Amino acid sequence: MAGVAVACIKDNPDPLSGNSVTLNCRQPEFLKAGDKVALISPAYHTPMENVDKAADVLRDWGLVPVIGPNVGMIEEGRYAGTVEQRVSDLRWALEDPDIKAIICNRGGYGTIQLINQISLSDLSASPKWIVGFSDITTLHGMWTRAGVMSIHGTMSSFLAAGGMDLTSTLMRDILLGKIPRYEVPAHPQNVTGKASGVLVGGNICTFAPNLGTQADATLGEDIILFIEEVEESMHNIDRQFNVLVMNGVLERCKGVILGEFTDCGTEFAYESVEAMLRDYLKDWGIPVLCGFPAGHGEVNLPMIMGAPVTIDVRSDGATFQFNVNGEQQTVNTLSCPE
Repeated sequence: MAGVAVACIKDNPDPLSGNSVTLNCRQPEFLKAGDKVALISPAYHTPMENVDKAADVLRDWGLVPVIGPNVGMIEEGRYAGTVEQRVSDLRWALEDPDIKAIICNRGGYGTIQLINQISLSDLSASPKWIVGFSDITTLHGMWTRAGVMSIHGTMSSFLAAGGMDLTSTLMRDILLGKIPRYEVPAHPQNVTGKASGVLVGGNICTFAPNLGTQADATLGEDIILFIEEVEESMHNIDRQFNVLVMNGVLERCKGVILGEFTDCGTEFAYESVEAMLRDYLKDWGIPVLCGFPAGHGEVNLPMIMGAPVTIDVRSDGATFQFNVNGEQQTVNTLSCPE
């Protein structure tokens, strides 16, 4: 693929050791009316029609959208430009002091190619919210390792539908300073208990291959691990989960949140992916919160990655809260539309 051969940039000359690290993430400043928000495409290409509609939504929110110089490029039929072009837009958004947040246009694939093209010090020098999910999980890992919180939330491809759904408005609320405290109904695969830690994870087939790189936030001590997936077989999810176990991730884990497993395989006799993973997790003595509506389903409630969080899983339901600055609002996920 054109553009992959780029000189690597690393914070340390030696490979990351695999030893645990302390995660202590700063909370970027909340936005206010008139602030600029960058729209970039670090993975797959997004039709400009969707980007333009998402920009209209941001204007309706009182923000000023600015579109990355290389947004609209197509490389090899799928990528949103070459690696150099995608890295260039990310640097542009980070280095412009007038840009206060970054929203990714879509996921797909490609952010793994960016890991060694930008240093963690570049990210920590300009702590800004970045928003996205799916393949953007890689960037959340890098932000967390750089000591900056980020938002696992909806992107331009979904904002283009109008931005009035709960998934979009809660993401907007976080950017503007209102923090959700989620109340989650009971789930048959839950494991009860209470735990606090730093929220890491995302799409498992995206972050598991990043173990040992500077995008690996699972190296953190005392983590709460979030996992979701889409259109994967049960055996591949099992494989990726076992990779986490063999690399010691569960030993550093204080609790687990299982999100949506959308259109995933049923080749085993397990009732669900949650049931399969619970077979592993039940022996770790940590709480497991299942059925949180985040991932690739119709509802994708936003979460603050790198934030200190607390989960309290009980027989009658669970709470999931972010221990960060901001106005708190309670959101009962039972009321979310299907």
